[in-house]
Amino acid sequence: MPEFDYVVVGGGTAGSVIASRLTEDPEVRVALIEGGPSDVDRPEVLTLRRWMDLLGGELDYDYPTTEQPRGNSHIRHSRARVLGGCSSHNTLIAFKPLPSDWDEWAAAGAQGWDAAAMEPYFGRLRNNIVPVDEKDRNAIARDFVDAASTTLGVPKVEGFNEKPFHEGAGFFDLAYHPDGNRRSSASVAYLHPFLDRPNLHLMLETWAYRIEFDGTRATGVRVRTEDGTELLVEATREVVVCAGAVDTPRLLLHSGVGPKADLEALAIPVVHDLPGVGENLLDHPESVIVWETHGPIPDNSAMDSDAGLFVRRTPDAEGPDLMFHFYQIPFTDNPERLGYQRPRYGVSMTPNIPKPRSRGRLYLTSADPAVKPALDFRYFTDEDDYDARTLVDGIRIARRVAATEPLAGWLKREVCPGPEVTGDEDLSEYARKVAHTVYHPAGTCRMGATTDELAVVGPDLRIRGLRGIRIADASVFPTMTAVNPMIGVLMVGEKCADLLTGSVPRTGTHPGGDA
Repeated sequence: MPEFDYVVVGGGTAGSVIASRLTEDPEVRVALIEGGPSDVDRPEVLTLRRWMDLLGGELDYDYPTTEQPRGNSHIRHSRARVLGGCSSHNTLIAFKPLPSDWDEWAAAGAQGWDAAAMEPYFGRLRNNIVPVDEKDRNAIARDFVDAASTTLGVPKVEGFNEKPFHEGAGFFDLAYHPDGNRRSSASVAYLHPFLDRPNLHLMLETWAYRIEFDGTRATGVRVRTEDGTELLVEATREVVVCAGAVDTPRLLLHSGVGPKADLEALAIPVVHDLPGVGENLLDHPESVIVWETHGPIPDNSAMDSDAGLFVRRTPDAEGPDLMFHFYQIPFTDNPERLGYQRPRYGVSMTPNIPKPRSRGRLYLTSADPAVKPALDFRYFTDEDDYDARTLVDGIRIARRVAATEPLAGWLKREVCPGPEVTGDEDLSEYARKVAHTVYHPAGTCRMGATTDELAVVGPDLRIRGLRGIRIADASVFPTMTAVNPMIGVLMVGEKCADLLTGSVPRTGTHPGGDA
C-alpha cells in the first residue's frame, strides 16, 4: 500500500464530508476505508422511502442490546454497512441542532463549539435540505399537524431550520430530492461528484480492525479486505476515526485504547489507558401508541414519517422536552411481543425523549474483533425517573391530539396500549416494554475539557494523550441534541475538516445542493 496523508476510517456521515473536503486540495492524499459496498446505482439504498427494507438486511451491522431490566431488551440497533453510513440507511430527517444544544456542549468543556461558532457550518452543507414536498404531504399527516396545533396551542412550523424553536407541529425538513424520492445522503452529496479524484483512494468492503501506534502516535490502520487480505494503511499526517458511536469505541478498544482494567481482563495489550472510551452511551428512546384507521391511507409520502410535533412541558426548559414522530403506518413490531395485533390499516405516534437523562455503556466481551460489542443503554435508569415519565406524558398528549378533529375522523380505535390502560404505572410499564430506538447512539467518546477525566477527545477532536489521531462522528457528542442528530454529525465533519487543514470556517448559502 502507498502511504497517505490522511487515513479516514468510516465512509459514513462524517467520514464522507472529511474525505471530500480534504481532497479538494489535489496535493493531499486520502484513503477512505469503508466496511460496506458502494451505494452508487443501488436504488434500494438511494430511494428514501425504501429505508425500512434496509433494517436487518445485508447492509446492516444489526447490533443487539444487552438485557434492559426497565426497558425493552429486544431492541436491535441498525448501523449501516454501506457508503454514506447511516445517512444511506435512515429517514434523513434534517434538523440543525438548536443553539441550546451547541451551548450545552460548550458548557461541558467543548470550547469553540458554541452556537455562534457552529452556525457557519450549516451554511456549508452540500446536502439538499428542503421541507417535505407538497406532493409528499399525506392527507392524514396534514390533519395530524392541524390537530396537534389546535389541541396544544403550538405553532404550525413551515421549515424547522428557519429559526430556533421550543415547540411546534409541522412537516420535517429532509435531505432528499423530491423528484424521484432520491436521497441527498452524505455520500451522494460529498462523494459521488468527486469519485474520480486521483487523490481519493476509496477502499470498500474493507474492515478496519486495529489502529497501529508508534509509541503514542497513530501511524496507520490494519484492515482486512473482502477477499481476506490483511493490509496496513499508513498515514503520514493523521488517522481520522469516523466509524460511528458503536464502531469507533470498538476499534479503539481493540487497538488497546480504553479503560486499562477492561483491556487487561481480555488480554488486549494496553496502548493508552483512557477510561472514558465506551462510557456515556446516549440514545433517543421512544415509545409508540397505535390507532387503527377506518380504511386505507393515501399512498403519497416521502418516507412514511414525514411530520412531527415538539412540546415544551417545562416553561424554563432550554428547548423542547418531548417530541413525536407521526408514522403513517401501524408501527407494532414491539407491541406484538406483548400480544397486540397489527391492524390492517393504521397510524402511530411515537413520544420521544429529546434530552434523556439515562446514560449507558459500550464494552467488549471478547478480544476477537469479529465479536460484536455489548451495548448496555441502561434505558430508564435515571435517578428521578424523568425518562419514563416523559413517555407517560407523551402517551397522554398523543391521546388528546388523536381525539381532535380533523385527525379524529380518520381513527377507528386505539390498538395499543388501548384506552383501558390509564394509570401512570400501567402506562409506564407499557411504554418502557415497547420502547424502541430511532437509531441515534452517541456520546461514547465524548468531547470535553482537559480536566474531564472521562473525556476522550478535546475540542480539537484529538484523542487525549495520543498524537496523530482524531475522532469525528456522533461518538464525540458530550450530550444528546434535542433534535435528530444527522445534521449535527455532518457539521462535526465540516468542522473537523477545518481543524485538520487549519482553515477558518467558510460561510456558504444553504442549501448547497448535490450533483
